[in-house]
Amino acid sequence: MKSKLAFLAVCGGGSFAGGFVADAVWQSPATVTAHAPPLPAVPTRIAADSDKALSPVLSDRFQTTIRKVSPAVVAVDAVKPAASDPTSKGKPVEESGSGVMVKIPGLTGVIAITNNHVVGAATPSKVYVTLSDGRIVQPTRIWADAESDISLLHLDDDTLPSIELGDSDRVYRGQWVLAFGSPFGLNQTVTHGIISATERGQINLGSTIRIKEFLQTDAAINPGSSGGPLVDLDGKVVGINTAIASKSGDNSGVSFSIPANLVKRIAGQLIDKGTVTRGYLGVQLASVLDPAEALRLGLSRVSGALVEIVHPGTPAAASGLKQGDVILRLEDIGLRDENHLINLVSALPPGQKVQLVIWRDRKSQSLTVTVGEYGQQKPRSK
Repeated sequence: MKSKLAFLAVCGGGSFAGGFVADAVWQSPATVTAHAPPLPAVPTRIAADSDKALSPVLSDRFQTTIRKVSPAVVAVDAVKPAASDPTSKGKPVEESGSGVMVKIPGLTGVIAITNNHVVGAATPSKVYVTLSDGRIVQPTRIWADAESDISLLHLDDDTLPSIELGDSDRVYRGQWVLAFGSPFGLNQTVTHGIISATERGQINLGSTIRIKEFLQTDAAINPGSSGGPLVDLDGKVVGINTAIASKSGDNSGVSFSIPANLVKRIAGQLIDKGTVTRGYLGVQLASVLDPAEALRLGLSRVSGALVEIVHPGTPAAASGLKQGDVILRLEDIGLRDENHLINLVSALPPGQKVQLVIWRDRKSQSLTVTVGEYGQQKPRSK
């Protein structure tokens, strides 16, 4: 059976495939909603002499991190209007996920970061945030960016706990991480694993998710964990848990998180001006997917972004880009695939001129393009 990409929110309307995006798998919530007791020490097995000193130290480190992070982890429940979900059959949709509270300089209270597919078009009065001590609070404002699947819930209370957003650019394969969330309604669940890969982009989460740049981990993450934090052993958030690759919708050891540095960039713009400004070229892209296609095009490696359509009246059209071109580099950055290019261009300010190295007629050439401006998102208030 082919694996599917599954969002990790829990939909109260029952199990179904599809819905919010193509290829998504949703699961019904478990009936257990009580807060879990403090977790015991992570059991370890000493497999070799070299592990004897490491295992107790690692277990203690896990416990220290759990105690630091847990107070800032929240459960998020939202009632989304029927019009925002094509599977709702005219009824409001109840959604459950997770979140993590962080402080933003210059802003009162805290921000609970979660996934946009958890909150959707729900207004603040229809969003309920359950704290680690069981209290329920509601946001005064919601900022949302569907393109990156990030939502920010403003909780205007300076006494609420918070943790820091770390530097996801420093994350490396094999690094220990902990995943926090509310899978199947089991609040304050913690699992552990390692970073399996960084800069994952070839992940189909549907047409609404445009910015695809993920950390991959084998930490157990399940439905209801959407929006929960992935943290390093210093207790800093390195990612926001978003999706899993699975045949059944349950965890199979391949999970994906939005990198913290992308969250910082999106959050900064949303809070400062209520919208995210993105650059764009005006092309429809595909990847050079396999060695056979690369050789057919005369390329020596499987990389770059293949131009399928150049939309008229766009920066790409003005630059001279053509259907069938393969974009190999943006300035001095070699491109892995089309998502890599989209992420890089999206981060550029509109109006900036950049150089593209393209592959056309079995030879490379350079083009200069002036970056255009993509669409906008607006904040919601009561």
